[in-house]
Amino acid sequence: MRVLVGFVRAVDGLNEWAGRIMAWLTLVTVLVCATVVLLRYAFSMGFVWLQELYVWTYALVFMLGAGYTLKRGGHVRVDIVYANMSRRARALVDLIGTLLFLLPWLAVVAFVSWPYIGASWDIFEASAQTGGMPGLFLLKTALLGFCALLGLQGLAVAARSLLVLKGREDLLPPADEARA
Repeated sequence: MRVLVGFVRAVDGLNEWAGRIMAWLTLVTVLVCATVVLLRYAFSMGFVWLQELYVWTYALVFMLGAGYTLKRGGHVRVDIVYANMSRRARALVDLIGTLLFLLPWLAVVAFVSWPYIGASWDIFEASAQTGGMPGLFLLKTALLGFCALLGLQGLAVAARSLLVLKGREDLLPPADEARA
């Protein structure tokens, strides 16, 4: 059981760290977008790479922040039903949902993305737009980061659920007691 607790804490820490970085990247996204708008409407100037930059940063926030969002309970679910369940019933729903839906779906995404990412790396793919961003292959690689961070957090949710189902709620990390 202590191994599960250690795993939950390590994954929660990793996704907390990723979430904090993505929060700052969200600010960067907003500032770059505002700069694009200012340049376009105030100075009649535009840069393709700058327009792509805020789309790419937003994509990174979405993909690499998904594990953090799961950790914080921010993904969509039917809370009208879930909120009225007992702690053990919620743990069972979380465990089944993670094992039957989340992890297999992430495995499919990773499997299907792998050749796509590999082909992009083979040619060091850049933007198709003239004057666009270089390094599109790096952005595509974030798909694997998405699968890894969200998958690890899914495993942490499953481990936390097992602790609740085994009656070992006393071992849950303190910050998670209100959620589990």
